[in-house]
Amino acid sequence: MEEARRRAEEALAGIYESVEEGKGFVSFIVPLERLVEAAEALKSAGFDHVKSVTAVDRPKEGVIEVTYHASSYGDPELARGIIGLTVRIPRDNPRMPSLSRIWVSAEFQEREVFEFFGVIFEGHPDLRPILLAPPIAELRPLRKDFVVKEEPVYRGPIQKVEKPP
Repeated sequence: MEEARRRAEEALAGIYESVEEGKGFVSFIVPLERLVEAAEALKSAGFDHVKSVTAVDRPKEGVIEVTYHASSYGDPELARGIIGLTVRIPRDNPRMPSLSRIWVSAEFQEREVFEFFGVIFEGHPDLRPILLAPPIAELRPLRKDFVVKEEPVYRGPIQKVEKPP
């Protein structure tokens, strides 16, 4: 992990705003306008694929955080670590560039973030729901203000209990 972090810090020097450490990964927070530059720098440093693209809705802050978790298949030293590339985008207009032209492995994962959070990935080759029916995806079911309709708990058929004599 140490080598992956060192190489990422070197590649992202002057681009990232801050670093957050998680369990098993390090995430570099970058300004939205420098996201593509940061992704290209990581790819050039040997981070050849994206393991996941995740999002967190933060309605009190008015943002959605999107994180790309990058690693390497080709470099054993980098394969030991996961580097996060995080941007914070406005919740009321969640638009950002797609990184699928840099990392093909981001294509389907960006589609998931689109359908569950409503993030528009500009330049994505096929931005449409992948898991949910379009009317359900339009509800943005992983946003914090999504209301889950509760269903009654099934307790089985009603059984008649007879009183003992």
